[in-house]
Amino acid sequence: MLSHDKVWSAIDTLARRNGLTPSGLARRAGLDPTTFNPSKRVAGDGRPRWPSTESLAKVLEATGADLTELAVLVNQGEMAAFGRTASLARTVPLLGLAQAGAGGYFDDGGFPAGTGWDEISFPVAHGENVYALEVSGDSMQPLYRDGDILIVSPGAAIRRGDRVVVRTLEGEVMAKVLHRQTAKNIELHSLNPAHPVRLFEMKEIEWVARIVWASQ
Repeated sequence: MLSHDKVWSAIDTLARRNGLTPSGLARRAGLDPTTFNPSKRVAGDGRPRWPSTESLAKVLEATGADLTELAVLVNQGEMAAFGRTASLARTVPLLGLAQAGAGGYFDDGGFPAGTGWDEISFPVAHGENVYALEVSGDSMQPLYRDGDILIVSPGAAIRRGDRVVVRTLEGEVMAKVLHRQTAKNIELHSLNPAHPVRLFEMKEIEWVARIVWASQ
């Protein structure tokens, strides 16, 4: 059943999966930062205020989600982090950061090769080719902390402003914000201005995978 609470919950979930607050999601979608604030979800007379179709369309564009994924979130709600059994959940490979940095663990498309990986449960709404990466240490701060779980999709379309995991041919693995990518170069930024901009030639990059969810 379509309900006011479930629609807003789906928007909140899409924001969290992209490492954003509701206000941050509104800004990324080109809307007023207060558009998705809890105070805006109920009118002054107490009537529920629904998001407009235009704002929903902008949310989908900003997050790279589609109507199918939004429908799953509206109908099912957010599945509990890694453990609740649900009809739309399945297991995905789980790698540690050290494994991601070592050679021989990925195919040409940036997906874990072989079998025998640890696994966690995750909704199928994100597609088939996703896997989980467990952050260790502080090498991915300030974006992600030790113990955070990142769900990454090597095959997902990547646009400017997306959060990504990048692996260089030398084995360095990093979580950054994609600022610019051309056929020859890639420019990666951090949310912390104290961290320098990283510039690479594309020939130095083994793979780039979009972060579609993070357990923050």
